[in-house]
Amino acid sequence: MGERTAANAQDERVSGTAYTNLVVATLGFGLTFWAWNLIAPLAGEFDKTLHMSSFGQSFLVAVPVIVGSLGRVPVGALTDRYGARLMFPLISALTIVPVLLIIPARSSYGALLVVGFFLGLGGTTFAIGVPLVNSWFPPHKRGLGLGVFGMGMGGVALSGYFTPRLWKHGHDLPFLVLAVALGVYTVLAALLLRDRPDRAVPTASLATRLGRAGRLRVTWELSALYAIGFGGIVAFGVYLPTYLKTWYHLSATDAGTRAAGFALVTVVFRPFGGWLSDRVHPAVVTGWALALTAVFAVVQAFDPALSPVGTIAFLLMAAGLGTTSGSVFALVSQVTPVDRVGSVTGIVGAIGGLGGFVPPLVMGAIYSAKGSYSIGFMLLSDLALAGSVYAVGRMRNIRPTSTA
Repeated sequence: MGERTAANAQDERVSGTAYTNLVVATLGFGLTFWAWNLIAPLAGEFDKTLHMSSFGQSFLVAVPVIVGSLGRVPVGALTDRYGARLMFPLISALTIVPVLLIIPARSSYGALLVVGFFLGLGGTTFAIGVPLVNSWFPPHKRGLGLGVFGMGMGGVALSGYFTPRLWKHGHDLPFLVLAVALGVYTVLAALLLRDRPDRAVPTASLATRLGRAGRLRVTWELSALYAIGFGGIVAFGVYLPTYLKTWYHLSATDAGTRAAGFALVTVVFRPFGGWLSDRVHPAVVTGWALALTAVFAVVQAFDPALSPVGTIAFLLMAAGLGTTSGSVFALVSQVTPVDRVGSVTGIVGAIGGLGGFVPPLVMGAIYSAKGSYSIGFMLLSDLALAGSVYAVGRMRNIRPTSTA
């Protein structure tokens, strides 16, 4: 009995290698997410030359989102097979290419769309880091570990804050700075990242593994919840600057700063959602977080003054969405077989990212047709409320120790 207790304590201990992997993966996630969101803060500047319609501008910032989201499916499955030690440096290095290509492409709408397509690579690293962190952290620490890794989505905030400011000091500067940062990180990741020695390496083909993950009912249930939580974060990340400039007539810099503040709140509350899910069933955490989002989406639908009501509404929506994104992946780690975490993560992450692709297009189309954003916020409220009810009514009945 004593030996078994000692062995269990050993299994539950988090090693220094686990924390090193967590820090390096989170840093890489943040940098590649900055690249993924590189076009959105500058869309207004590009528009001075390209003269885009509201829908055209929305489509431009949405292209990297959909490509990065769909790309998580194969990247997650490849991570199951080849490990994060290979995939993280590889994807980071490849992302440098479209970052630099923005420089010659920014004077052509068509060229920017093509570059934005390849910029979607930066959005796939989420499906690399989740199985890495999941493998190194014991179940009782996994929610917090995944939540901390999820803070890498703060790359959206970094992009919103720094990209327009670097642009003011030189139109090539934001792309050069990020390319250098990604290059340094590639070397760092190659030297420091380690896959768990005893990790389960699948031998089945990519199509077979994705098929197995797709046949799990919980994959699609979690995908729907993540599409609301993380999709909402992505949607605000790429479209909030445009909304603030159009509706509240803010400057590009001020709009970018406020959007960065929104993103920062989601970053802070993501590990909170993971931490809380280690103590309360993550489905319950998800339900309450989405309910909070629904309430304040209704408040914003009535177009309050930005200071203070609008600002408070946005910050509380950010808290709800950030908590949801952390709690949903705490649930993923509990109900997914270890050798399928990458594949399931890829699918759930893809659907979540696609959840961020649709709202910018809808908001742009609604504003072009009606001259108002209220309908868009009411749709967000309806989706969040539906997710809240489903999470509490159905997902809380899944046992935290289930192996799908």
